Amino acid sequence: MTKQIVLIAATLLLTVGFAQPVQDQPLYRLPIRTVQDLHNFFKWTDQKKPIISGHRGGMIKGFPENSIATFENTLKHTPAFYETDPRLTKDSVIVLMHDETLDRTTTGHGKVSDYTWADLKKLFLKDAEGNVTDHRIPTLAEAIEWARGKTVLNLDKKDVPFPLIAAMIRKHKADAFVMLTVHTAEQARFYYDDNKDRMFSAFVKTPQAMAEYEKAGIPWNHMIAYIGPDIKPENQEMYKLLHAKGVMCMISSAPTYDKLRTKPERLSAYQAIITDGASVLESDLPIDVAEALRLLEVAKK
Repeated sequence: MTKQIVLIAATLLLTVGFAQPVQDQPLYRLPIRTVQDLHNFFKWTDQKKPIISGHRGGMIKGFPENSIATFENTLKHTPAFYETDPRLTKDSVIVLMHDETLDRTTTGHGKVSDYTWADLKKLFLKDAEGNVTDHRIPTLAEAIEWARGKTVLNLDKKDVPFPLIAAMIRKHKADAFVMLTVHTAEQARFYYDDNKDRMFSAFVKTPQAMAEYEKAGIPWNHMIAYIGPDIKPENQEMYKLLHAKGVMCMISSAPTYDKLRTKPERLSAYQAIITDGASVLESDLPIDVAEALRLLEVAKK
């Protein structure tokens, strides 16, 4: 009964905290200005508070995935960094778009790579429910400059050649706030050889994968580890091994717990992910994750 009262009180407190119109709310900003700040921000300790990653920025009504408007809206509610998806246009402009095709997320049709940037910037983005919004497709360059001094972008691997991604980060002097998703130690090694300051979101789901990163010479303080999309007993071994190296471990709820039918079910799942041992939670619903973590913090007190 006491726990229920605490959670109800916390919910009321959160509601009051968000009474200010969203458009007037200041942005949360991550305390990152240098490469060393970036590495320190993602270093695991047993006192570290969980970090939220917005998968494609977030996906709520009126705010399309992979859009600067969505990145900004999320930061009005919670500190977060963002996984996002670079793709190449026909004329080799790097834009943000998860799918190979335009149909699901824009008013266009066909492959991204069949259109020039001049064509694509005429289109409008759709939200997760398929509603057409006023928002446009951003370029990676635009997103990088928007993120400067605010947050971190985590670039997933799509169809952009690694050298072009590396060149874009270098051109914008963005090593302190742009990191890279890598699926293998070999991919990480390419970027690390290009610049020893690189930070990674690395797929490290097994002890064998961990050994491959060790063999490749990727420093542990240059990564967070993605260990999978769900809670399972095998995660405990990975938490123990990676925490011993100072590596934060990420679970992505995007393909799993984000799909739960009700909000209370989702909030409970987000709390369980953190209680189980994850220290980074990636979600399509980062604002809901923030609410779940605030409630969890209040309940602990």
